[in-house]
Amino acid sequence: MRTQVGIIGAGPSGLLLSQWLHLHGIESVILENRTREYCENRIRAGVLEHDVADLLVHLGAGERMKREGLVHSGIYLRFRGRDHRIDFANLTGGKTITVYSQHDIVKDLIAARLQAGGKLFFEVQDVSVHGLDSSQPSIRYTRNGRPEQLECDFIAGCDGFHGVSRPSIPAGVLKTHENVYPYAWLGILAQVAPSCDELVYASHERGFALLSMRTPQISRLYLQCAPDEDLNAWSDERIWKELQLRCATHGDWTLKEGPVLQKGITAMRSFLVEPMQYGRLFLLGDAAHIVPPTGAKGLNLAAADVHVLVRALEAFYKHGRQDLLARYSEVCLRRIWKAQRFSWWMTTTLHRSPEGDFVNQIHLADLDYVTSSRAASTALAENYVGLPYD
Repeated sequence: MRTQVGIIGAGPSGLLLSQWLHLHGIESVILENRTREYCENRIRAGVLEHDVADLLVHLGAGERMKREGLVHSGIYLRFRGRDHRIDFANLTGGKTITVYSQHDIVKDLIAARLQAGGKLFFEVQDVSVHGLDSSQPSIRYTRNGRPEQLECDFIAGCDGFHGVSRPSIPAGVLKTHENVYPYAWLGILAQVAPSCDELVYASHERGFALLSMRTPQISRLYLQCAPDEDLNAWSDERIWKELQLRCATHGDWTLKEGPVLQKGITAMRSFLVEPMQYGRLFLLGDAAHIVPPTGAKGLNLAAADVHVLVRALEAFYKHGRQDLLARYSEVCLRRIWKAQRFSWWMTTTLHRSPEGDFVNQIHLADLDYVTSSRAASTALAENYVGLPYD
C-alpha cells in the first residue's frame, strides 16, 4: 500500500494531522496499535486554547464541542483564602478557552475521518519504520496476522512517549531535556456539579489544589501529593476533607461533594527532544515533548505541531518547497520552549515547595504581583489562551 503521509498513532495529533491534510488534498494513512474503543475511551484532560477550538470547527469535527464544550473566559487564582480572577477575554481581546475532554475530541475526529473515507487501521502490531533518510520511507506492521508495508513520502510519529517513532531515530541524533518535579497530583473524578463556574487554582500551605470540571454534572479535582503517594491511604472522606481545607476562602463559597468515580496519581515532569525530525520522520505531540498538566498545554502543543507540519507539507506538495520542512523543528521548538516555561512557572509557583518557607513566600509574592498588575495578568492570560502561531 502507498500513501503520501504515513501516520503512526490515532491520538489527537495523528487524527488532527490526517483530517487537516485531507482538507488540503494530501493523502494519509493512520496506523494504531490499540483498539478503536481504547482510543475513544482513554481519559485525558481537555482544556482547549482559543485557536485549537476554532481549528476543530474548521476541520469539521467541532459540532459536538460547540454543543457540549464549556467555554470559559477566565480562571481564578486562590491564595491567602481569597479569589483573584484572571479575565482572559478582557486581557486578550476576547479570547477564551473551552473545556472539552480529550477522549471526546478523539471520538469526533475518528468519526470525521471515517466519514471522509479516511484510512485508519486499529490493532496493528510489530510497527517499525525504515528508510528514514531516503526519499521513500516505509512503515512495516502486522495486521490481521499478516505482515504489510506502507510506502510513503513522509512519516509522522504521533505515537506518544512510549511509541516506536522516537526510538527509531539513530543514537546520538537527539538531545533530551527533562525535569522531574518533587510532587505529583492525586486526581479524582466526582459525580457532582462543579463548585465554581471556572477553573480554580488554589495555593495553600498544605499544598496545591485544582478545581476543574468535565461536564455540568462531573467535577475533576486535584490535590498536590508526593510522587510515591500510596493511593490506598486516601479514602474518599480524606480526599474531600483535604480539598475543603486547601480550597477554603474568606468569602461565601462552598465546595460541593459527591460520589468519587475515579482516582489516581499523576506524576509531574517536563520533557522534550530536539530536533523533532530526522530525514523524512517528524515527531509530534507526546512523542517529542511532555509538560506538567498545570498549564493545560499538552494537547494544545500537539495541535501546534500539526499546524507547522501541515503548512510545510502543503508548501512541499503544492509548490515544491522544502524549506518549511527543514525548519519544522526550529519553528515548533520556539513555541514548545515557551510552553515549557509557562507550565514550569505555573507548576512551581502554585505548588508548595519542599525547599522551604523562603521559596514559598516568593511564590506567594509572585501570585500577588500577577494578580495586581495588569501587565503580569495579561502575560498569564496570553499564554493560557494560546500564543499566536509562528
